[in-house]
Amino acid sequence: MASFVGRMVGAARLDPATYEEVEADKTATGQAMGVVLLSSLAAGIGGLGAGEQGFLGGLIVGLMGWVIWAFLTWIIGTKLLPEPSTQSDMGELLRTLGFASAPGFLRVFGWVPIVGGFLTMAALIWMLVATVIAVRQALDYTSTGRAVLVCVIGWFVNLVVTIWAAAALGIALFGLAAVTTP
Repeated sequence: MASFVGRMVGAARLDPATYEEVEADKTATGQAMGVVLLSSLAAGIGGLGAGEQGFLGGLIVGLMGWVIWAFLTWIIGTKLLPEPSTQSDMGELLRTLGFASAPGFLRVFGWVPIVGGFLTMAALIWMLVATVIAVRQALDYTSTGRAVLVCVIGWFVNLVVTIWAAAALGIALFGLAAVTTP
């Protein structure tokens, strides 16, 4: 079994064997949550202009998005678009998708003038590719195209849910700030 850091590196290297390892290791869900939190933390540091409320909200939305994304992927991948060999559960998707956010650590450099935006964009694209591999491995797909389709459908649904959740959280934090500010 690889170490936590070894698994993050393997996930970032887009190594299918790493995704198979975390899929099978039922004790790795906490590690996957750690990757999501660290990746969200990096995004928060990279976007320092949002302030403390935006930073904390980003961590919460990052965790919520991870769980929602895993659930949507499980529904779409196992119920709507399964292959004959598809067998998966929420835990497997939470673990693989959590580790797919490992390239997001690069977002910590989002604050750097000129190159920060490019690095953030590169991290997001890298995370997208990692997500496709994570989905392919977790759902035991033989087709990468099917994994892409599951991700595209899930992305649209997740986008709507995440925007709604972020708006609700923003309204709540704004209201809390208004009530607590003299």
